[in-house]
Amino acid sequence: MTKPIHVFFTMTLCLFFTAMAVTADASAIRPGLFNSFSLAANDDGSTGLVNIGFGSNFFGTTYNQLYVNNNGNVTFESSLSAYTPTGIAGVSYPIIAPFFADVDTRSGNILTYGQSLVDSHNAFGVNWIDVGYFSQHTSPLNSFQLVLIERADSGPGDFDIEFNYDQILWETGDASSGSGGLGGSSAYVGYSNGASDYYEFAGSGVNGAFLDGGPNSLVAGSNIDYAGRYLFTVRNGVVSPIEPTTTPIPEPSTILLLGAGFLGVLALGRKKLSRN
Repeated sequence: MTKPIHVFFTMTLCLFFTAMAVTADASAIRPGLFNSFSLAANDDGSTGLVNIGFGSNFFGTTYNQLYVNNNGNVTFESSLSAYTPTGIAGVSYPIIAPFFADVDTRSGNILTYGQSLVDSHNAFGVNWIDVGYFSQHTSPLNSFQLVLIERADSGPGDFDIEFNYDQILWETGDASSGSGGLGGSSAYVGYSNGASDYYEFAGSGVNGAFLDGGPNSLVAGSNIDYAGRYLFTVRNGVVSPIEPTTTPIPEPSTILLLGAGFLGVLALGRKKLSRN
């Protein structure tokens, strides 16, 4: 009886420390990627047309280039300087918006973007890491990322969209009736073809909804059981939304307490068996 308990104890210990390692690095943002280019410090600015690196069939039109807009989105047919979101449906050209709100990078960190590989697939991404809000506020900060992943293995022009979040502590700029980054006209998240087809996350435009700890927390939620990551497949131009759910993962300290208790029980059982 001693040997099976020993084996089970060892396996449990390995699984416990593996879980601890995963939880300790729980950020959904893909690190170290998409830093080849940057958009200079600005308020409400955009890049010119930049190359995606592959053809993306988005609602029936294949795009090879897009505009990166400072205010938490990319667009395909024109740049976008709007800073107060009026809803994803209110944008008159195709848009993908992981966090449409009044980002201000004149102080603090600026956004970066570029091409890379994700799981051996070509990818294009934009990083808004530790960015502030209007007017030149550098506290609190938000960190989020947009990734477009080529899936030509599925079909010509097919790709995936990822929205990745690490920290969302503000939702509104001063010029959007916000105070301290909160209230007013809050952020929107989603995508649109610029006409009748669009998708907005539940909580868009709702004060406090997307913040860490909020009822629709972007960091705690997911639609693929990976906290802070939301995946949308685009096949033959059709985007397939999967409704996000709020699925918070335990804090490392909670796992440590639970794991320590569980291991203690196992050790006690092993001790009793060794006496028999």
